Amino acid sequence: MKIKNLLKMLGAIAICELAGGIGAIFTTPAINSWYAKLARPALAPPNWIFAPVWTTLFVLMGISAFLIWQKGLERREVKTALTIFAIQLALNVLWSVLFFGLHSPGFAFIEIIILWLAILTSIITFVKISKVAAWLLAPYILWVSFAGYLNFMIWALNY
Repeated sequence: MKIKNLLKMLGAIAICELAGGIGAIFTTPAINSWYAKLARPALAPPNWIFAPVWTTLFVLMGISAFLIWQKGLERREVKTALTIFAIQLALNVLWSVLFFGLHSPGFAFIEIIILWLAILTSIITFVKISKVAAWLLAPYILWVSFAGYLNFMIWALNY
């Protein structure tokens, strides 16, 4: 891989990890306080699992975005795909704000449905440009599906 492409890929990963970092600003303080007091479903994983899972997912998302970017920003479908990707990335951060920052599982659940649809739209637009890029988003949509279940159950069990 050429140095220029390596730097682009690292930049795309960094942008995705930055989104995760912004989300963590809202998540981290709530984990041992507000979130710790909530009833959670039996399938809720231990808290320590979320950071490595999300870090991995953001790396995969960055590589996926890079593969699309590499196809040429002058192409309309590439610009469209990356715009949709950017929207879903912003929605990802917004979920953390709503759920952990504002302690609002109800609004967060509505938002995670919108996020899920945005991820699906990203996958659909990516597959037309790069099947590999689209497949790299598969673990992400699966995890967000599970997160949607957890979000709904926390809302149902506590409110």
